[in-house]
Amino acid sequence: MHTLEQLRSGALAGTRRLDLSCGLTELPPEVFDLADTLEVLNLTGNRLRELPPDLGRLHRLKIVFCSSNDFTHLPASLGDCPALEMVGFKANRIQQVPAAALPAKLRWLILTDNAIEQLPAELGQRPALQKLMLAGNRLD
Repeated sequence: MHTLEQLRSGALAGTRRLDLSCGLTELPPEVFDLADTLEVLNLTGNRLRELPPDLGRLHRLKIVFCSSNDFTHLPASLGDCPALEMVGFKANRIQQVPAAALPAKLRWLILTDNAIEQLPAELGQRPALQKLMLAGNRLD
């Protein structure tokens, strides 16, 4: 696990994986300093409700885990991440999954233990999709 102090001091420059679980309510702007190397962003166990609209600046990002946070919708900015393949938002309070939140290269989508009632039809337009986990939702 990394610390906010390590991130802010620049000690994590060049890292490919960032694990931050320190009660965050917003994504620290210093994360964007890692845009040229960051591939895995693990923000599990925080108090996040949103991700920044310019998340696509993390152009090498392949994996995002945001389980056990306070999201009520899957952030649309995920869809702007060109390399993003794996998205995990289990145990939040997600009710809405906007089509814009589905990255073009999506392979894994893990949304277990949320409050989702329906999924966008565009989910069927993700040809690389291999794993879809939706248990513990309100789907018919």
